[in-house]
Amino acid sequence: MNMMISFEHKIAAFERLGSLLRSVGEKNGQLETTDTEVVDKYHKLNNLCTDLARYNTWFDEAHVRRMMFALGESLEEDKLRRWTGRYEPRILAGDKKKVVGVVMAGNVPAVGFHDFLSVLISGHQLLAKLSSEDDKLLPAIAELLFAIEPAFEEQVTFTRGTLKSFDAVIATGSNNTSRYFDYYFSAYPHIIRRNRNGVAVLTGNETEKDLQGLADDIFLFYGLGCRNVSKIFVPENYDFDSLLQITGSREEVTENHKYFNNYEYNKAIYLVNGTPHFDTGNLLVAENVAVVSPVSVLHYEFYKDNEALKSVLEADREKIQCVVGNPDVMDGIVPFGKSQQPELWDYADGVDTMEFLLSL
Repeated sequence: MNMMISFEHKIAAFERLGSLLRSVGEKNGQLETTDTEVVDKYHKLNNLCTDLARYNTWFDEAHVRRMMFALGESLEEDKLRRWTGRYEPRILAGDKKKVVGVVMAGNVPAVGFHDFLSVLISGHQLLAKLSSEDDKLLPAIAELLFAIEPAFEEQVTFTRGTLKSFDAVIATGSNNTSRYFDYYFSAYPHIIRRNRNGVAVLTGNETEKDLQGLADDIFLFYGLGCRNVSKIFVPENYDFDSLLQITGSREEVTENHKYFNNYEYNKAIYLVNGTPHFDTGNLLVAENVAVVSPVSVLHYEFYKDNEALKSVLEADREKIQCVVGNPDVMDGIVPFGKSQQPELWDYADGVDTMEFLLSL
């Protein structure tokens, strides 16, 4: 049976999914439905959020629920309509349905959700290869969506094996795996995503709230996300005291043994090599021009003026996923504390996924 889903039904289904994901994020068991299938899948997802750290110790409950809430917020109806508005005529006119293979990363919980959403909204078939690091969360979210709108189930196939029989591909991986992707998928229309990280621009005039937000941007998901801040740009003679005090107060990150092992390892390397650095007990802050930093390390670089800063950012454009700071510093900047809450139109690597899908 081939059930078609109207555009309005898609919007309504994802809006309802968003409401339920926000509830999961808040760990709120109260549901305004008696639909037994929805209730069952909701509780399955809710329980998984509690248990996921058993399978991947990076995915502790607090961080997983934070992601569920952020995804839920992104699926509010006005945001869905704002995102789809520029594509709606083409979505409605789409009649050439393709099988889109999506190779999903596993660095943060449900990191492949936006691709999942985009393929389904565009009307294509999704063939998703799950990462072994995150092979339970997105299928559980999908089951909840299927309970809301059963017709979506025909559009989705999850696999842990090699992708076969697809028309186009979206693949996310490290710089090393991306070279393999470039070779393997070269004959197909494709989007290949590589390593990127967030950076932050500080002026020295940040409030405590700003720096608390920056601490979220650094520590959420233990710095493993492509939108996590791994490097900060600071003016010459910047006073680090407030930043170090606030980041040092996030002691809870050291309760994760993988994070703490990384911290101790990198600290030992710095001490053996005599590398100058600040040590807050949970974060090592070192001067380094590299955008990417190891887990538990934050790089910093001094800048003289905004023009020099813009030149550096432009030179590293292919390595930067987002720039965090006060919005009045420069155009396109992400407010402190919001790096892990991208809107639906904030595309990874700046590549318009929906445009790609609708052009197939």
